[in-house]
Amino acid sequence: MNIKEIDVETLDQKLKSVQPPFVLDVREQHEYDFVNIGAKLIPLGQLADRVNEIADMKDKEVIIHCRSGVRSLEACKILESAGFKDVANLSGGILDWARKIDTDLPLY
Repeated sequence: MNIKEIDVETLDQKLKSVQPPFVLDVREQHEYDFVNIGAKLIPLGQLADRVNEIADMKDKEVIIHCRSGVRSLEACKILESAGFKDVANLSGGILDWARKIDTDLPLY
């Protein structure tokens, strides 16, 4: 399985486009509460059981992020196995986003 990766600059541009991608955050609730970029939260450990909540996104572009890119890579594999067609991992995760795109966000 060859997972597609995108960087934060690319995601930033895509979010400003006419048809922005669906962004999924697979961190834990306490991480999301501390800092988030407004993505839908489904923690990685719950994703396989909750994939039906985002089933309407199967044919859309889905970008998955976590803190640094490790958990989101696992989430990409779960969604691809569930039939999602256009899944990408946000390399560097929310840490890269906070360093390069929105420097007002806290790092943790």
